[in-house]
Amino acid sequence: MTHDHDLELRPSAAQTEAALNPPAGRNGGDLVVETLTGLGATTVFGLPGQHALGMFDALRRSDLRYVGLRVENNAGFAADAYGRITGEAAPLLLSTGPGALTSLAALQEAAAASAPVLAISSQIPTAGLGGGRHGYLHELPDQAASFRGVVKSVHTVRTQSQIPSAIAAAWKSALSAPHGPVWVEIPQDVLLAGTRLPVVTALDATPDELVPRPELTAVAADLLSRAERPAIIAGGGVVRADASGKLRALAEKLQAPVVTTFGGKGAFPWEHPLSLQSWLEDRHTTDFLEDADVLLVVGSGLGELSSNYHTFAPRGHVIQVEADLGKLESNHPALGIHADARLALQALLETVTERPDPTTPERVRDLLAKVRERIDAQDLTLEQQVLASVRRALPADAPSFWDMTILAYWAWSAFDAKAPNAMHSAQGAGGLGYGFPAALGAAAADPARPVLAVSGDGGALYSIAELATARQYGLNVTWLIVDDGGYGILREYMTDAFGQATATELTRPDYVALAESFGVPGVRTTPEALEADLAKALATPGPSVVVLPAVLRMFAPTHLN
Repeated sequence: MTHDHDLELRPSAAQTEAALNPPAGRNGGDLVVETLTGLGATTVFGLPGQHALGMFDALRRSDLRYVGLRVENNAGFAADAYGRITGEAAPLLLSTGPGALTSLAALQEAAAASAPVLAISSQIPTAGLGGGRHGYLHELPDQAASFRGVVKSVHTVRTQSQIPSAIAAAWKSALSAPHGPVWVEIPQDVLLAGTRLPVVTALDATPDELVPRPELTAVAADLLSRAERPAIIAGGGVVRADASGKLRALAEKLQAPVVTTFGGKGAFPWEHPLSLQSWLEDRHTTDFLEDADVLLVVGSGLGELSSNYHTFAPRGHVIQVEADLGKLESNHPALGIHADARLALQALLETVTERPDPTTPERVRDLLAKVRERIDAQDLTLEQQVLASVRRALPADAPSFWDMTILAYWAWSAFDAKAPNAMHSAQGAGGLGYGFPAALGAAAADPARPVLAVSGDGGALYSIAELATARQYGLNVTWLIVDDGGYGILREYMTDAFGQATATELTRPDYVALAESFGVPGVRTTPEALEADLAKALATPGPSVVVLPAVLRMFAPTHLN
């Protein structure tokens, strides 16, 4: 008996001919790039190395666009941003040993922020694998072990026939909720050896959907419908799931105020009558959320920053929707719903009862007024002026990428992202050097829009080499460097804790002259001229650097009181 699905597996005459007579001159690296192309990739990031040359040689026989950075960690940050902006798995091609290990900090950030990065590394030759000390260049006893605690999944290849399936499985893993980085490694000899395997064509690596259990969403809908003071915390999972529209519809139906976490910036309109904005590091906001009789947490694990440094102690019912199983109820008991934020919000939207409450907008206004009064009492005019100048200069639809610097910490709480998926920072893992290389990845994803990167002078030195990358590819990134002569936030922390700072002061270059030495226009600005200089740089195609010498201060924390 012949079944319909049997017929679907039969290749056409043309496919059979192509399979029997593949092009000459191909190697294992061609199987890598053919698989990536078949999965839908168009752009790859990376840095070549001796053991990975088979992959890089194959790139010239493919239609993939290659964006090469100068440091593997920066290439990882660029791939991270490309994945965040496009929602696609961003391929990252790396070499063995030091090249691979240098990407670890970027992959940790991608894991913390649920950014889909498909890292493909070479390995030493197959004969050297197994833990013996053979003395190969870049040899590690177990290279994959260095990544297992960082990435979402590890995929090991030992023969050419395994390459397409391993990469397809990794692609599916990276794009299944929660998104994240994945690791594939392929030995040097497997990449270099000639191959007679057929050309890889389209593959099916459709991500699995993470659907909420209906009995749980029914309970959640009932709690929310009967609540007297519901509130919503929206995290990065809402942004990753492209669920901001459903979040707004649910909040309006319930008349529930919404605060966005720092990773969830833009998930809810900043000026909406129900918007509590992002003032999570504020005791007034913490008190407001603790007073909710039903609190819906969507796409957040309520980690250190989102919980005002673990001082948040909810008194009502907590409903937590989270795609990362490890974060579900990890900090607070809740009605835990393991699901993609978009699917869970849709289920709630279909089942909650409309809940009119004309008092909610007034409660929101009162809270924001208290926050404003607290900030205004601290003589922080300069900081607010600088942040406002950045917002006015940056086009509403332009994405921004922020390093770990004082201005970014202000932006987490006080910056209007204007749109979902428009503001990104390294607050997931908290490492330095993210802003500029990430912005390069975003510019590669969408060359039509200007992109802003924001760094301090300390973080800028982590990625200064990527000025060459920006110039080489003509990437449309404006880099704002706030130069305060050191690690400003650490200086502040140490002075507060010990009375003086140690190891925080830095000798640094003339950033304008340094940018110009790379052929990148640079300008030194002032707080008063910042808006005009930044707007001009953003409106000029190609890379540029704007340097603001300024010592900024943080607003006082509330979790220590």
